[in-house]
Amino acid sequence: MSHHDPFTAGFSGDDDHDFEIRTVLGHAYSGAADVGEVLAAVAGVRDGDPDAWFAAWDGLGDRVAALAEASAAAGQHASAASAWLRASGYYGVAVNAVAALPADDPLLPTFRKHRAAWDRWVDTGGLAVERLAIPCAGASLPGYLFRAPGADGEARPTLVAVNGSDGSLTSLWSAAVHGALRRGYHALVFDGPGQQSMLFEHGVPFRPDFEAVLTPVLDAVTARDDVDPDRVVVYGISQAGYWVTRALAFEHRPAAAVVDPGVVDVSASWTARIPHQLLKHLDAGDDHAFDRDMALGMRLSPTAARTWRFRARPYGSDGYAATVRAVREYDARDVAPRITTPLLITDPEDEQFWPGQPEQLASLAPDVATVVRFSAAEGANYHCQPLARALTEQRMFDWLAGLPGLGQPAS
Repeated sequence: MSHHDPFTAGFSGDDDHDFEIRTVLGHAYSGAADVGEVLAAVAGVRDGDPDAWFAAWDGLGDRVAALAEASAAAGQHASAASAWLRASGYYGVAVNAVAALPADDPLLPTFRKHRAAWDRWVDTGGLAVERLAIPCAGASLPGYLFRAPGADGEARPTLVAVNGSDGSLTSLWSAAVHGALRRGYHALVFDGPGQQSMLFEHGVPFRPDFEAVLTPVLDAVTARDDVDPDRVVVYGISQAGYWVTRALAFEHRPAAAVVDPGVVDVSASWTARIPHQLLKHLDAGDDHAFDRDMALGMRLSPTAARTWRFRARPYGSDGYAATVRAVREYDARDVAPRITTPLLITDPEDEQFWPGQPEQLASLAPDVATVVRFSAAEGANYHCQPLARALTEQRMFDWLAGLPGLGQPAS
């Protein structure tokens, strides 16, 4: 029998699908996935079949949601809550899978199934959770504040978790909230501009000046009697590695922050996939030539065209050149030296999207930055260490516990 190494060979011949599977499998540590049902659901999906990919995740979400309903009807509330959490995570993947479909029609219905499953888990999972409406730039950001078990109104350190470009709230539970609660922190998750409900239901796009978002979020959190305002920590995953970095250059209240990974120039993940000759048009200011040649390339690859449309939508710009110019505004190189907050920067081996940027960020803020590396030998390579979330959680919270003024919260 020939040797088969799934960790190195991957779970799919499609790189994007493989990474998504790894990410969901990593969520099993926090109860947001079950390994067998995930692998069984995607086993028959062929590479290059976006309809089957979407159907696999949407169908898995439906099946597990039905399990939750059956358990709830039988009075088995712990089982129901477990299934609702898993269903919300699977629907979250299905939301992103819409990007490769010919039409966006399933987007809102799938997102609403995801959020409904999340809310059912919030209400039945046995945790103390308060829904918040956070005022921000004339809008109201939906948030969920998880209270540490046993806090009983005591002012606790609080982790504010900032999502990436297309992550679900379920993924934030797995990335940071689960670990925060186990260590005596409260934890806040929310949809910011361009994220999930703010984009899909309200059409609010991303904004590069994320201090305009983090400041009102911190205002809402630190005003609470059950939050210790001197022990608020900010965590940012994936593209939030940029958002948190940018905001910390202007907002100095957090006691510490973690960016997972460090990101200073979001556009690098876009321009790395655009032919150099096309970028020369853009840099020369010839937007017409850039848009013309990009449109030709997209006609030759309908899947790439659909993915571009999905990825470009949160930036609120029309046209290929205008979108790339908008993405280039998400650059923290000029402001990162202003950061005074102790900053942990994750740096995984084989980072796909922003290779080298964690070290670049550390060099821009050397007095406050600590880089923690993750390797393939630890099972912790690739963007955001998808199969090593327990190790990431351990290193992150152990680092926080060693900082002056934070220490280890009561649990």
